[in-house]
Formats: sequence, structure tokens, C-alpha cells
Amino acid sequence: MPRRQGYALHIALVAGTAALAAGVAFAGSLLFSGSGTRSQQVAAPDPRSVARTPAAPAHSTGLWLGTWAAAPTTGVIDTYNGSDLTRRTIRNVVHTSIGGDAARITLSNLFGTHPLVVDRATVNTRPVTFRGVAAATVAAGGQIVSDPVLVPVAADADLVVTLRTPTTEGPVTIHPGTHQTSYVEDGRGTWRTTDWRYLTAVDVHNETAAGTIAVIGDSLTAGTGSTLDTNSRWPDVLADRLRGRYGVVNAGIAGNRILRDGRGVRASARFDRDVLDVAGVKTVVIALGINDVQQFPQETDPQRIADALRSMTRRAHARGLRVVGATLMPYEGFRTWTPARNAVREQVNELIRAGGIFDSVIDFDKAARDPYHPARLRPAYDCGDHLHLNDTGYQRLGSLVDLPALQHDRPVSDRF
Repeated sequence: MPRRQGYALHIALVAGTAALAAGVAFAGSLLFSGSGTRSQQVAAPDPRSVARTPAAPAHSTGLWLGTWAAAPTTGVIDTYNGSDLTRRTIRNVVHTSIGGDAARITLSNLFGTHPLVVDRATVNTRPVTFRGVAAATVAAGGQIVSDPVLVPVAADADLVVTLRTPTTEGPVTIHPGTHQTSYVEDGRGTWRTTDWRYLTAVDVHNETAAGTIAVIGDSLTAGTGSTLDTNSRWPDVLADRLRGRYGVVNAGIAGNRILRDGRGVRASARFDRDVLDVAGVKTVVIALGINDVQQFPQETDPQRIADALRSMTRRAHARGLRVVGATLMPYEGFRTWTPARNAVREQVNELIRAGGIFDSVIDFDKAARDPYHPARLRPAYDCGDHLHLNDTGYQRLGSLVDLPALQHDRPVSDRF
């Protein structure tokens, strides 16, 4: 099914709450001999401690690979029209990169201060169990991974993960600004939302793909400026180009920084949870640093940014992973731009291009800048705020990635 002709809206509106109780739980003793250590709850009351998400392949033919993910960003008191949302059904609509013959989901209560109770869950209407039972309780600050669900998962298609939460004491762990429409329903009706609630990963059992590529970034990776429900973020474009050879998961958070907490936990602190522990990860793509340059308080030392990027690469190398990194794109015309901050950005790019930080480099800056005014984005790529891109711009970024450079069996440099 083409990416931009997803069937999720139909499923979300037709499936209904009754589908949650349909079917039988998956018998975990069949092809899959367990979901590995990821099924353990992880207590991390302080979100800055960033609980890890261990990921192990199934002990069977094929591997568990990440097909979709979203980094938990913040906790909110979830209300609608001033009323607390209790006994509600959440239909998270996500878009897959690769398919498989079974799925498992990760639910996070990272920012919650009370236990999260989910009494029913489905993947495309197939019932989900957690350690053999339909209901799950996730400790405040923790997470849980479901049992495998025998459900066919198509590549490059919308998937609906439905959760029923009988109580909502909050805060609710969300990833906001998803550029994708999901749904929330209670006794008063159904409404649309662009937040993903509680769901942070979908893994599939896949016998043909070589692994998963984990992309960590900020709003330019999360897709700010892209068109709603078109899956036009540049990692989506990359997934299209890979044609099922690798899964691609997007750990972008709008406003995220490397060295300081801000929007979401800083990237250097969430790197293990959101990238290194993705199921089946083989290659990491890092596109970070512009918010360290332009957000208050600004980082004025380009070497500190470069050193932080190099440190993340070393951590990935310790896991045997390849690392591809991107240069920082121009943003003159955005409200925070100054000549001094632009000079820091250019110096960071010089350090990246010089080598010794990543295994290979994607030059987003060179591709996106206006050749007649290099401190600005090309007008054809600018969404209008002079920092973020439109669909055409993201298409260009996704097309830049050198696919052979992503291959995990290529030698990893030991010079860093």
C-alpha cells in the first residue's frame, strides 16, 4: 500500500471499542520463545535518569526489529473540554517502515506519577497480552513490552494500536506534534489528536530485513513543517528508499538539544533508551545541534557540541553500530538568528566535515542552503519560518542519505 494512502482512518473509525475484546491471546510457546528482557518494567521515577529499554531478538527464525518508534517527550494532565479523560480509548495511528508476521508494542509511563492501568489493547484489532494476561499495570516512571501478537503487519502502511485506560491519574506520557492524526474516545464521543499517548515502539518479527536504522534528531527530524498525515518527514523518505531492507525508527523530538534538557530529555542522556536499545538496531543517524546553537541559553563553544557528538558515536561503536551524522542547516531569518550564532553553526559544520566525529557525513547544510545567500535556506525548501523545511525540503534530505554508508557490515573506524 502506498505510504500516502494509509487505511488507518477507516480502521480507527470502524473498529470500535468492541474489537478490543475479540479474538484469542497469542500462544507464546509457538515460533517465538519470548520477548527478551524488554518485557520487564523499568522503574525510573526521574525522567532525566532515562530508563533503558533492553532489546533482544527472538530465539527463532528471523529477528525482532523496530518498525516504528517515538521518543517519550513530556507528561501532561490529559483533559478534554475541561474534564478528566477516564475510561477512554486511545487509538494511536503510526506508520510502519518494514512489515512482519507478528508484532509487539512498548508502553511507557516515564512521566507518570501514578501507575498506568491498561485493561485492553489491540494491534489492528488483534488482542494484545502482557505476560499472558490482557491487562497491564505500568509503574510510574516505567514501561512494559507486550507479548508477541500474531498479526500481519504491512510495510509502509498505517497501523492502529488501541489502548483502553480505565483511569487517568496522569501525567500522561506523550509524544506531541506527531504530524499524524490519532483518536481519543470516551462516552462523549471521538476526537482527533496529534499526540501519541503511552505508545513508544512497535517491533515486528521479520525474516528478511537486515536490521533497523535509528534516527535521533530535533524538530527537523520529527518533521516540523511537513504536511499532516502524509508521512513526509525525511526519515520516512529514507524508509521508502530502503524498500524493506532496513526498518527506520524516528527518535526526533522538536526542540531537543544535545547538552541541555529542554523539550524532552537532552539527546546525550536519552541516547541509550531511544537509539541504542531499539530492537535490531544496526546503524545510527544523528542530526542534532542546531538547538544548542540557537536556543537560550546558547552554546557558544562549537568544540563542546562536536565533542558531545563524538561521545555519542563512541557509545554506538561500543555496541558495534555504524554512525552517520548530519551537518547543521542554515536558519537566517528565524527569530533567534544572529551573526555570532551562525558563526558557531559554521564552525560545528567544519568540525563535522573534517572527520573524526562520525563514520560518514550527510551534508544537509550544503543541500539545503540558498546558493546566493548561504546563511539562509533555499526558498523552495523553507516552510515559511526560515528554520524548518516543507515537504519538498524533507524529500531532498531523505534523498541525500548514501544507502551503502548505512550498511552495518561496513568497517567501523577505530580512530575516534
